[in-house]
Amino acid sequence: MKPIITLAGLVLAVASACAHAEPIVIKFSHVVAEDTPKGKGALMFKRLAEERLPGQVRVEVYPNSTLFGDANELEALRNDEVQLLAPSLAKFEQYTKQLQVFDLPFLFDDLDAVDRFQKRSKGRQLLRAMEDKNITGLAYWHNGMKQLSATRMLRQPSDASGLTFRIQPSAVLEAQFGAIGASTQQIPFANVYDALRSGTVQGAENPWSNIFSKKMHTVQPYIIESGHGVVDYMLVSNTRFWMGMPHRVRSELEAIIDEVTFMVNQEAEELNKADRERIRQAGTSEIITLTPEERQRWREAMRPVWKEFEPVIGADIVNAAETVNRKQHN
Repeated sequence: MKPIITLAGLVLAVASACAHAEPIVIKFSHVVAEDTPKGKGALMFKRLAEERLPGQVRVEVYPNSTLFGDANELEALRNDEVQLLAPSLAKFEQYTKQLQVFDLPFLFDDLDAVDRFQKRSKGRQLLRAMEDKNITGLAYWHNGMKQLSATRMLRQPSDASGLTFRIQPSAVLEAQFGAIGASTQQIPFANVYDALRSGTVQGAENPWSNIFSKKMHTVQPYIIESGHGVVDYMLVSNTRFWMGMPHRVRSELEAIIDEVTFMVNQEAEELNKADRERIRQAGTSEIITLTPEERQRWREAMRPVWKEFEPVIGADIVNAAETVNRKQHN
């Protein structure tokens, strides 16, 4: 005789199977320390995800390149060997040229302008620009606005002529310094202090927190408060993995990411303000604040770079970014 399966028995069986289902494992790899805004964001994501989706999600955080480093983390993500990363925007150049908009010099007046752009339709659209490469953007995380540092005072664009600046791998950044008669050298971030100290390069561009944490202010007599570009991260996942999760789980994780993003961006802003003050108190570098007129001269000297890269970035994206500035520039 066949066993009779009652509705109650079926419900119990399904509930039991769900209770014993393996949790979704999310490996979150990053290349910085746990006490940085990005590192804290990864840990906060883990805590909230496991609290709110108990038994359904397990998050494993791998800081300091302990799982994957800069060179191979994006390929690992595309192959689903890791499910969450937060690389700097410059690292995505081989997957989309549109994100080069964030490298364009003096395009954004300040971090508030960057925020406005990222929250509007064009900025949100860029999060999806790499989905054909199996990379889905989930959020923008701030590091901070870039300041110029150098062995000489840079008030006018021509003051930089003949100097060599360290840059991240980026065609835009090469063109940026080429526009003012300077040359560039691509050097890994971990080696920048030694390159500045030895004179291999004479200048760099970094947020205040990077300058302070790597002690660059001790080997750069001048820091120009230029705010000429932004160093941001994009929190990304493997598209097939992210869209393959149950809708309810994905929706909860997206809500958590919104909370974490707010915290990360607030932490980054506070850290940059605090580190600027620490650099000022150290007295090893003179901080040069440009007048509005001086800053406009820098903008005009580098504006040709916008036109050079507009065809690959998209005129609509560049225009949308420029219009978020509250000031009007002639």
